[in-house]
Amino acid sequence: MADPASYRPAPGEIPTEPGVYRFRDAERRVIYVGKAKSLRPRLSSYFQDISNLHPRTQQMVMTASSVEWTVVSTEVEALALEYSWIKEFDPRFNVKYRDDKSYPWLAVTVGEEFPRVTVMRGAQRKGVRYFGPYGHAWAIRDTVDTLLRVFPMRSCSAGVFRRAKAIGRPCLLGDIGKCAAPCVGRVSPEEHREIVNDFLAFMGGQTAGFTKRIETKMLEASAREEYELAAKLRDDLGALRRVLEKQTVVLGDGTDADVLGFVEDPLEVAVQIFSVRGGRIRGQRGWVAEKADEAEFPELVQRALMTLYQDSAPSAIPREVLVPVMPLDTATITELLSERREGPVRIRVPQRGDKRALMETVTQNAKQSLMRHKMKRTSDLTARSLALEEIQEALDLETAPLRIECYDISNLGATETVASMVVFEDGLPRKSEYRRFTIRNEGQSDVAAMHEVITRRFTQLLRARDENDDEGPGIDPETGKPRRFAYKPSLVVVDGGPPQVAAAHQAMEELGVTDVALVGLAKRLEEVWLPEDEDPIILPRTSEGLYLLQRLRDEAHRFAITHHRGRRSKSMIESVLDPVAGLGPTRRKALLKTFGSVKKLRAATAEEIATVPGIGPATAQSIVEALATGESAPAINTATGEILEDS
Repeated sequence: MADPASYRPAPGEIPTEPGVYRFRDAERRVIYVGKAKSLRPRLSSYFQDISNLHPRTQQMVMTASSVEWTVVSTEVEALALEYSWIKEFDPRFNVKYRDDKSYPWLAVTVGEEFPRVTVMRGAQRKGVRYFGPYGHAWAIRDTVDTLLRVFPMRSCSAGVFRRAKAIGRPCLLGDIGKCAAPCVGRVSPEEHREIVNDFLAFMGGQTAGFTKRIETKMLEASAREEYELAAKLRDDLGALRRVLEKQTVVLGDGTDADVLGFVEDPLEVAVQIFSVRGGRIRGQRGWVAEKADEAEFPELVQRALMTLYQDSAPSAIPREVLVPVMPLDTATITELLSERREGPVRIRVPQRGDKRALMETVTQNAKQSLMRHKMKRTSDLTARSLALEEIQEALDLETAPLRIECYDISNLGATETVASMVVFEDGLPRKSEYRRFTIRNEGQSDVAAMHEVITRRFTQLLRARDENDDEGPGIDPETGKPRRFAYKPSLVVVDGGPPQVAAAHQAMEELGVTDVALVGLAKRLEEVWLPEDEDPIILPRTSEGLYLLQRLRDEAHRFAITHHRGRRSKSMIESVLDPVAGLGPTRRKALLKTFGSVKKLRAATAEEIATVPGIGPATAQSIVEALATGESAPAINTATGEILEDS
């Protein structure tokens, strides 16, 4: 690790103009690329007191051994050069959205004498018109196969085209009417070009004119009693409608836009893009990237826009781009995209209506994409083995922690404090071993609650050890099944930093449990804390071990929140129904089972409530009146300040 002062530029050496800078390590590899409106203040910020820097920035400046910069004329040039260098050097400390070039596109080679429709992947080329991208190549082939009966343009390769031309006989597609056979002169280059232009217009969103024209021709042919022609036109019309049915109308005003949705966690960010042309979804793509630096959400949006459009043809950039938040340098990136599109581009955040609803749909797709990515990564045996090995090495354990238990506390003020215990064995969740705890001493802090939970859990373990019988210390002799809390974990993880770790450590020491490793995972910077250590362990951001610990913590939090909300709904129903005479615990339980929450119960009518077993019409009416007059304060998550729904 280098001292940043050893390569700090001399005072006054750094220019004040816009520019792009590169940090290099001792082997001259570029490890970070950035841009600035003014280079001097931006670069000087890296050489302040290192304790004031973000931990990832600290690591970057200590890994680097030199810094260099390039002055440009405008901020637009700086933005373009920054992303060009990120793509060229692949610096380890930059967030790199890796646009998946394997996404297939429907492509038309308009630059050729006889344009061809085909599936293309990779970087976009000049002289080719692209539509998409699509999720699967078969979706493109299915669409093209359907449309070729209406727009019989060339779809064969150059070799097949030359061979057919040489022998003077078209291929099968020419014989069945799905190609106009320009290879043997059935149509001239100009006539074939007209077919291609019609195909491009239809794919570009000008669909109404084609369907209306074919329908008119069909009716005219039928009136002339040319039934074979009318039947063919009927089939052509059906083919166009089948293609249009697959392209759902999402924006009734015929908007051309790209809609970006983002979901992030401390380690990764998922991006999904819906391409809407003529109001219809024409393509979808997305990717998941690791967050290598401390970039805020607006900067993540800006980087995604640059990744999406930096190599795009002008026709691939829409007039409107919808994002969840405005990018960091909105004016600069808008100007850059407008230059590349050769026309105005508008970036905005939808606030209401269909566009806002579509944004929520795209965001939900991004959430599902991140979830699938995590599940795929978790199911990888090699990745799980590596994660356990990394944890073993980082914590200096004798063996890999094959059974890990993680604990989380969830509370609402001084009431309804609950805790969760989740168990991972061999890196996978073992949900049958999950446990929930209701904290007995109300009003205590998270730290005291953690002490109580760890005490109760390991008291049960010691009791199981003492009850040693012929079947073994962890087996119930009556059922032959494992006793609850009978298995000792290899590692205990608590959600929190030094205070929570100290409380758990104290509880284990009081019980004499010294053969179980203990760590805490602090959420803000993903620091791993050991008992009685002043400094945390910082695992690499790309570490499989850190990923496994993070998933444990998130699962424990989810499990605790689910239990907490269930108990809160039950207590709210009980309290709000107190004034109703003759409504005992059994009937309240039936109401809770049927409606689940005060919110849903309050929305029900007296007739709906009367359908619950044991509730008559008079009691139902009393419940409606009690809910109408009673007011309850909103539930607040004191850890985040979030107002929780009654659900």
